[in-house]
Amino acid sequence: MLHRPIAEQVVIALQDTFGDGYQADRVIERLFKKNRKLGARDRRFIAETTYDIIRNWRFLWTALGFTEPSLDHDPLIRMIGAHMLLNGQSLPAWPEFKSMDRFLEMAERTRSLGVAVRESVPDWLYELGKKEIGDSWDSMLHALNEQAPVCMRANRLKVSSRDELIKALAREDIKAHAAPETDDGVILDERRNVFSTNAFKAGLFEIQDGASQQVAPLTGAKPGDRVIDACAGGGGKTLHLAALMKNKGKIISMDVSERKLQSLRERCTRAGVDIAEVRVIESMKTIKRLEKTADRVLLDVPCTGLGVLRRNPDKKWKISLEEIERLQQLQAEILAGYSPMVKSGGTLVYATCSCLPSENEKQVERFLKENGNSWELLTERKFAPGLNNYDGFYAAALLRKD
Repeated sequence: MLHRPIAEQVVIALQDTFGDGYQADRVIERLFKKNRKLGARDRRFIAETTYDIIRNWRFLWTALGFTEPSLDHDPLIRMIGAHMLLNGQSLPAWPEFKSMDRFLEMAERTRSLGVAVRESVPDWLYELGKKEIGDSWDSMLHALNEQAPVCMRANRLKVSSRDELIKALAREDIKAHAAPETDDGVILDERRNVFSTNAFKAGLFEIQDGASQQVAPLTGAKPGDRVIDACAGGGGKTLHLAALMKNKGKIISMDVSERKLQSLRERCTRAGVDIAEVRVIESMKTIKRLEKTADRVLLDVPCTGLGVLRRNPDKKWKISLEEIERLQQLQAEILAGYSPMVKSGGTLVYATCSCLPSENEKQVERFLKENGNSWELLTERKFAPGLNNYDGFYAAALLRKD
């Protein structure tokens, strides 16, 4: 049975996400910190309900008969009711739910109004994807509306294999299995909070999607190499590189965000990584000082994140065409400006968590057209959203010839 105080927390989360523009994951994290007495069941309901409503924002409002979304209290309570009915749950006898006896019938009619409504994306974004990707965009959108499984990467600096990690998790009553097309990936059989486990505290794994786990190996990084992770962010790929290098050599992890790099420092300590040097990119001078110093450079560039909408569903309501164009320009600038850090004979990997060709292969094609005498495409990987139940991802490995 749904209790009013729990529903109110979902309302607050939705208002903060859409009204104040905060990222949904930060909203949920902050809400739980303010309400530490919430039990595990209530936390799960709040998080899953909030995310599911965000994923299906347009569809639910349309099925409820609204022409525009509302952040008022009572309509948001009705949204919670709509979510519950679609998941086979009964509603409490609250005034807000009195007129919802025909909601499931309305929801069925709403599904026939087209893919953009059914999969809950803005019309302009649907048309952009259709133009760039074609007919497969419809199935991608459906996959991006599914809840992502918990996928992790076994840390080879702490465990000998992913089987050892699976056994360690089993000792804490958490069942998991090997992730397809990865060497170290593990997927939980059912969603669990793994951050309080002994395995996590001991640094035995990092949360990382199976598609994302394909990127670091493309660099060819090996023990003793000098590697630059130039858009390191929170450092997931730095940690993967360190494991591939057996913690031998040098990784320079850089980003324009000091806050993200602080998270990386903490993760390195837990994972047992001591070859990563963290640097803030203060200007292009930081980059120019490193010209032709790296055996491998990884550019996991800022992007729309359209390949990871399962995890960040509010992004589709907050991004704009102008923002996409700005990101594409930034990607081109990073590719051109950071690539000189690679030594002759070294490898550059360009990667995004987007599924738009304009952010992916088109960027690489343009770079090679402008620098074809100096660079050669070695390989590229594309992961469509939903393939092996992974996120959408792209990565290309380039060889510097001069």
